[in-house]
Amino acid sequence: MRARFLAAAALTAGPLLLCGCSGGSSLGHESSVDAAGLVSLSPSGRTVDPDLPVVVTAAHGQLTDVVVTDAGGRRVAGAIAADDRSWRSSAPLSAGQQYTVRISADNGDGGRGTTVQQFATKPAPKTLTVKLTPGDKAVYGVGEPITATLSTPVHDPAARKAVERGLTVDSTPSVQGGWYWVDDSTLHFRPRTYWPAHAAVSAAFSMQGLPVGAGLYAGAPSRISFSTGDKVLALTDAGSDEMTVYRNDKVIRTLPITTGKPGFSTRSGFKVILEQSPVVYMNSTTIGIPAGSSESYHLDVHWDTRVTWSGEYVHAAPWSVDQQGVANVSHGCTGMSTENAHWFYDTVRRGDVVDVVNSRGHQMETFSNGFGDWNLSWDDWLKGSALGRPVDTGAVDGRTAAEVGHLRPEA
Repeated sequence: MRARFLAAAALTAGPLLLCGCSGGSSLGHESSVDAAGLVSLSPSGRTVDPDLPVVVTAAHGQLTDVVVTDAGGRRVAGAIAADDRSWRSSAPLSAGQQYTVRISADNGDGGRGTTVQQFATKPAPKTLTVKLTPGDKAVYGVGEPITATLSTPVHDPAARKAVERGLTVDSTPSVQGGWYWVDDSTLHFRPRTYWPAHAAVSAAFSMQGLPVGAGLYAGAPSRISFSTGDKVLALTDAGSDEMTVYRNDKVIRTLPITTGKPGFSTRSGFKVILEQSPVVYMNSTTIGIPAGSSESYHLDVHWDTRVTWSGEYVHAAPWSVDQQGVANVSHGCTGMSTENAHWFYDTVRRGDVVDVVNSRGHQMETFSNGFGDWNLSWDDWLKGSALGRPVDTGAVDGRTAAEVGHLRPEA
């Protein structure tokens, strides 16, 4: 055993050794042939550029096997050429990684041998990390998108494709979804319709050390997970001044409401619940209403469910109970009685969807004021992907994304 270990060490440290066999005896006869220079490895040197491919060449004879592995034992893809004289990697190397190259060859006269060589790649000059949210492993509504925030802006189309390939999303049950580039530093992922109720969802960015583009390499991996609860959707009708709340596609309650009056009309379209607070101090100057004007207000408001970052909530409005179900008198929020607002607060969660119809207000912003992701059709959503194709989240339970359902059918 010790003799074999020493022989292996000699192979690792030295040039390719070839062993010849002759047929004069039943035991055979082996002789070592010094084959220095028979096999060359490129790139050469102890520390090399990770952007370069690995190339092994036989000056004489032919290659029989080449295996390149990183420090974790993962193989680098590659293939021996048709003439058996060279091997070339077909996958990129990682920056800042140690590699081992095991080369087997024969000299064309029946002699065979193996050599082991090592090299390291240079550290990355610039790294890209990705922060994924939601990352608290909590339960969310079925409308919650996944957000990927990049540490370095990526504009080049090829680099964006590399980033997208490094992002993975898994869910049980499986859905069809897709990534959308909001800007150079932000991507959102959403399913074609909604997440299934009670789904387990995870997302990851994992291409550590691999090239992204133009001297940029992927940094440390990241991973998040969360789950979904019941499918809860609130259809807010600004025309009839009613909100109909659905749980798993069944009506559970209809509430009288008031929405934005002329000049302050509530935004139309889909909004995802961002956060909740039992009390919020509301100051009209934060939405551009001057202090002292007839429209100004400064008060504590109870049972607040936020749907935009600019200050639109579903909340208790005891001062307008007589108008609720009759007229729109708010400054853009959806108001209801204190009892109903408390019930709504306890019924919904972050990630649930509020859909406002029959309002004269502007369309909900797609990305700049919260999560308006669901206001894009599926075809338009896919146009925001660098790869231009949907993602199958992988798990299989017999249901399709179309069976998840949607309050209003998509285009």
